[in-house]
Amino acid sequence: MATLTFEDDYNIITPGELEDIKESISTQDLPTAIKAIKELLEKQDLVELNVGVTGESGSGKSTFVNAFRGLGDEEEGSAQTGPVETTMKPEAYLHPKYKSVKVWDLPGIGTPNFKADEYLKLVEFERYDFFIIIASDRFRECHTQLAKEITRMGKKFYFVRSKIDSSIDAEKRKKSFGQERTLDTIREDCENGLRKIGVEDPVVFLISGWELGKYDLNLLQERMEQELPQHKRRVLMLALPNISLEINEKKKKVLQENIVRVALLSAFVATVPVPGLSIAVDAALIAEELRKYNSAFGLDDPSLRKLCRTSGKTIEEVKSFMKSPFHRGLSTSSILTLLGATALLISEDVVEMFVSFIPIIGSVVSGGMSFLTVSTMLKKALNDIADDARNVLMASLETEV
Repeated sequence: MATLTFEDDYNIITPGELEDIKESISTQDLPTAIKAIKELLEKQDLVELNVGVTGESGSGKSTFVNAFRGLGDEEEGSAQTGPVETTMKPEAYLHPKYKSVKVWDLPGIGTPNFKADEYLKLVEFERYDFFIIIASDRFRECHTQLAKEITRMGKKFYFVRSKIDSSIDAEKRKKSFGQERTLDTIREDCENGLRKIGVEDPVVFLISGWELGKYDLNLLQERMEQELPQHKRRVLMLALPNISLEINEKKKKVLQENIVRVALLSAFVATVPVPGLSIAVDAALIAEELRKYNSAFGLDDPSLRKLCRTSGKTIEEVKSFMKSPFHRGLSTSSILTLLGATALLISEDVVEMFVSFIPIIGSVVSGGMSFLTVSTMLKKALNDIADDARNVLMASLETEV
């Protein structure tokens, strides 16, 4: 049996959270401890993320808004696209799975009388966590005016050169074509152009709204992740479409952070002397976490049906790459069966080691087995579902795993 380690999980709970839970335990106030963790789990899903997407008319703003939310330009709920400016005022588009995430299609810039400070006032600058500034060709003075004003007002922005797929297709006609060389040339040209109009050390991300998983998406999300507050990073990673192996792995790490909290909640409930309560709560907690896993990785039925439409594969073909015991659906009986099987694998020695290692639950020994069973099962389930997502992604790209 593999060695179980608790140190990483233990460190996931912040010092403030630990103190609150310790206080509740020391006063035998288990209902308060249970309530505190439940509220923490619920609040995570209410964290807002507001992304402002701006640029000149026809630069691909609306297509980016749609792609960022995992939608095509003609799907229900997508932003209107077209060769001329279709956005006259800030328009919020909700993420289809995470309603607290809003991607804003902002009015176009680049008019002769454009003034960055007036524009930011018009679009209500304060509401956005960061801005995406898009150009489909060269960046111009209107882009740098806006970037400088955003910086002056204390927020982040990212230069995105859009329609890279079109640029690549045009260059393919040349005998000397090389994709990496072409991408480097485009990036250098954009950055040199920005330097000439007053931007120091510019960074430009090359993106295709039609093929979002290619080119610089991973570099862009890494930069956004580094510069966002921690609670916003979680929302960003879950909201991004699962279209690259890097995003797949980061989603897994984000979802892992909740396992210790869910398992602690299970442990505390296990100490409440109500027959059947612990088992019922464990099944409900696990079912909710597994639903979140499937949704985040795009393995829920609506996401899989959409993947089939875009990849040309049947639902049976797609599901043939999924090996998790939950890929045929979640049921209370299947969850309880796996809980029982997991509990049998955990020895009394491991429980004793656990309760001595984690001081906040050492006095709640009856919850030790519940914690270990739930945390072990969730870790295994998350690993399996993440592997399924990776296999489905690779199959949809028709790339050898």
